[in-house]
Amino acid sequence: MTQNPFDALGGGGGGFDMNALLQQAQQMQEQLQEAQERLASTTVEGTAGGVTATVSGVGELVGVRIAPGGFDASDAESLVDLGDLVVAAYRDAKTQADAMASEALGPLAGGGEIPGMPGGSLGL
Repeated sequence: MTQNPFDALGGGGGGFDMNALLQQAQQMQEQLQEAQERLASTTVEGTAGGVTATVSGVGELVGVRIAPGGFDASDAESLVDLGDLVVAAYRDAKTQADAMASEALGPLAGGGEIPGMPGGSLGL
């Protein structure tokens, strides 16, 4: 086994530039971090009945608003309904946040492809 394992990546004679690969990886990491920061500072709202839930782009619940007069605080069934609506509003907002994150981060994830590599991957 004297064969160089990097020969498949372009040979040891200059077809493969490890520094360029590392630089690309660092740029991708910086872009990913910037996208994550943008998501964390972005919010979306989901609604259900008289309830609005606000969720950050990373899925963190940051607020809940309840329309006045829609629920009777002394009625147990009304409070159960309110709880269900809070959950539904959160799920609506979370679905939107997940879609936004997928759109923002999808191109950076790249499905394992590495730009500039033969075949787009390491071939592992």
